[in-house]
Amino acid sequence: MYDVLGMDATAEVVYREMLAHPQDGVVDLMRRLRLTEQAVLTALDTLSELALIRSSSEDPRNFHAVDPHLAADILLARQRAELAAQQKRVQEAQAAAVRLKSEFTQDREELLRLNGVDCVRDYLATLYDRVEDELLTFAPGGAQTAANVRSSRPLAETLLERGVRMRTVYLDSARNDPATVAHAEWLATLGGRIRSVPSLPNRMIICDRRIAVVAADCDDTAAGAVVLQTPGVVSSLYALFDCVWQCARPLGDTPSPADTQGLGPQQAEVLRLLSQGHTDESVAARLGVSARTARRIATRLMDHLGARSRFQAGVHAVARGLIRP
Repeated sequence: MYDVLGMDATAEVVYREMLAHPQDGVVDLMRRLRLTEQAVLTALDTLSELALIRSSSEDPRNFHAVDPHLAADILLARQRAELAAQQKRVQEAQAAAVRLKSEFTQDREELLRLNGVDCVRDYLATLYDRVEDELLTFAPGGAQTAANVRSSRPLAETLLERGVRMRTVYLDSARNDPATVAHAEWLATLGGRIRSVPSLPNRMIICDRRIAVVAADCDDTAAGAVVLQTPGVVSSLYALFDCVWQCARPLGDTPSPADTQGLGPQQAEVLRLLSQGHTDESVAARLGVSARTARRIATRLMDHLGARSRFQAGVHAVARGLIRP
């Protein structure tokens, strides 16, 4: 039950037994739980690392199990710290990717500009024929159109049958569209892996860690795309994808619970975007929702934080520690 908090099944039963029988030593635990000495010692090591047990003040040779109420707070604090560290790595990877793109000097052999949707589609058609191992995709924009789903199915089926590993990150808002969810579930049945996040930085495709296709304008995908083949740039974009993937929620998972301030992941992301000065329209585009929905979320957050403006709501959120500055 507690594996999500870093405690395996054996460590859990040992911890419960120590709470029920505080005087038990290793031999008693082995006898009661019918475990080997090595299994009990490994469980004790795990509990010690999680700070759920400590040496007894009465007998240093024995262990004392921490009170469950305190233990719950310790485990939650540990998980929050790990999540904060992961989010920091995502932000650092995003910043590094932006710096690399801004400093990158156009080279005909390593950078190609694709103008317009038709050019992008033609290039992707030839690129997918050359995929050998892995295809990674950021799919912002919320719900996928029926035309996109129909055109992508034969291609996805062909790639997966060839053994190509496919990982795709959608927006959380896409989970509200039955057709998009059905398409994602269909991909999953063929071996594709699908996750979602509250927002994505841009539309992006990475092929075999060698070629990256990135939308030229994150707010207007019709403007075309840029093809990048410089190893350093592609590696940085791959690291960005991997960081986002680690934070993303797998398809089929239940929504993440609200934090102690009553904010869910999508609301926290809206606060982060507002603190950076994004408009309602920009927030809507990044979340894949309508501008009306974005305005409604922003208004509720302003009321929740007692803010008079959207930017002030972001500032208040930083001051309260709801989002990182």
